[in-house]
Parts: sequence; C-alpha cells; structure tokens
Amino acid sequence: MEAYSVDLRERIMVAVEEGVDTRKEIAESFGVTTRWIRKLVQQYREIGSIQPLPHGGGRQSKFTSERLERLKKLVEKKPAATLDELRRSSRVPCCIMTVSRALHQLGYTRKKRLSVPASKIVPR
Repeated sequence: MEAYSVDLRERIMVAVEEGVDTRKEIAESFGVTTRWIRKLVQQYREIGSIQPLPHGGGRQSKFTSERLERLKKLVEKKPAATLDELRRSSRVPCCIMTVSRALHQLGYTRKKRLSVPASKIVPR
C-alpha cells in the first residue's frame, strides 16, 4: 500500500484548519478515514511535518542470501522434494510457508500438472 500524496495531505490539512466541515465530512469528500485524518493532525502537531513516514521495518527474513543459495542447491540436487523435505534439509528453523516464499523469491514455482508429481518444483 502506498502512502497518500503530499498534495492530498496538504489539501486535507487546509480543510481541517479552516474548520468549515466536520472531520467525517472531510474524510468522505477526500476518500480517507477519520482515523487517518486524526493521525495526520497528530503527526503534524508532534513532528511538524505531514510528509509520509518511512516504513517501520518489519521482520527479518529467515532465509539470508547464504541460506537462499543453499536452498537453491538443494532444489537443483533434488527437484522433486516436498516443501517439508526442503525445510528439513535446509536446517533453517522456519515453517513450510517460509520455504515456499523463499522458493518464489528464487524464481521457482510448483507445477500443477497431472503428468508431473504435485511436489515437483521447477524454475519459472
């Protein structure tokens, strides 16, 4: 999700400062929520800026570049391995979905054809 533009933020702040409409009416006319307007006004009061804030970070990936390389070698060595087999072989403490995301990041997908086993992983 992208941040709202600075132009929109400025127009909303002008409307709030004029006080002609309620925040609910301003929110409806600009297509935002009253909660977002409240947060914008609070940010302006605390920081003095209405610029979008940087991303807060998030969780670090379990698969570092070295671990991704090891996973890639495991797939090349045994392309028909299941996600659980790859998870155990990679020795990375994670769930199966994490392995699936790492494979997607490497460019691998699962083929879903009847002639190929369901667990067969092939490059895109």
